[in-house]
Order: sequence, then C-alpha cells, then structure tokens
Amino acid sequence: MAITYVCRHCRAFQGRIDSNHVSEARLGFDSLTPEERKDIIAYDFNGEVMVRVTCDHCREALEAHPELSLLANPLQ
Repeated sequence: MAITYVCRHCRAFQGRIDSNHVSEARLGFDSLTPEERKDIIAYDFNGEVMVRVTCDHCREALEAHPELSLLANPLQ
C-alpha cells in the first residue's frame, strides 16, 4: 500500500510510505472518526492513499494569521 502525504493548504508533497507492511491501524487511522477519515484520507482506484496534513509553513502562517482559516483556499 502506498501512502502519500500532501499539505491540505498548499498541496506541497510531504512524504510517501511505500510498504506492504504498513497498516491503517499502525498509522493511527483507526482512531479517527468517520468524518475525520473523510476529511483527511482519500483513496484512489489503484489502491493508493493520499493523506492531507498541514505542513510547517502553512501551520505557522495560520497560527500567525488565524483569519486565513476562514478562506476556502488560504495558502494556495
């Protein structure tokens, strides 16, 4: 299973896990609510998983300017 991490705000690539030995439970995905899973994790037809996270740059920008979180795409 390939898992790609991208920033939900700027869409920057954050990392990739390409291993058959990684399970969703091992990554902690099993502790997410169904709503959180829908918001954070996307699956494609090839069995790849994309996880939307917030990169350090965007986190710092949102902490410094919380009003940006009101915009649909604050940090494109």
